[in-house]
Amino acid sequence: ERIMDPIGATDTWEWHGYDNSWLEVNGQKIQSVSGGAHWGGGLWISSLDHARVGQLMLNKGSWNGREIISEKWVTECTTPCPLAPFYGYLWWLNDPQNGMFPGAPQSAYFAMGVGTQIIYVDPENDLVIVARWIEKEKVAEFVQMVLASIEN
Repeated sequence: ERIMDPIGATDTWEWHGYDNSWLEVNGQKIQSVSGGAHWGGGLWISSLDHARVGQLMLNKGSWNGREIISEKWVTECTTPCPLAPFYGYLWWLNDPQNGMFPGAPQSAYFAMGVGTQIIYVDPENDLVIVARWIEKEKVAEFVQMVLASIEN
């Protein structure tokens, strides 16, 4: 709610942990973050709310002039990790050697969930794309088509 309410998200989004993902931290029981909706857990969210999350990232954590998440965190999310130059904190990076989006700016990054649900963030083009249930092998072509349409 601390993030979703200020960005105007609907009240339909839900987060579901797995039944067996409970652990104790400092004496308090919490569910660990699930790695996706593969077995019924994860984030259930509308396309519009996905787009709002992408816009928040594009805005470097600000919404209507208010810092919702720190710009430092957004930078960390989009910085390659030592083990995988194509991955940050929960965001895939368009690494020139391993990038999913050939022809897209190297500064582009994306979140991808089960069913190939994509939040593509492109700071160079001031663009957020949300694609849902698209065939994974068609995503790059789709992004290229969108980019070509804004160049003309």
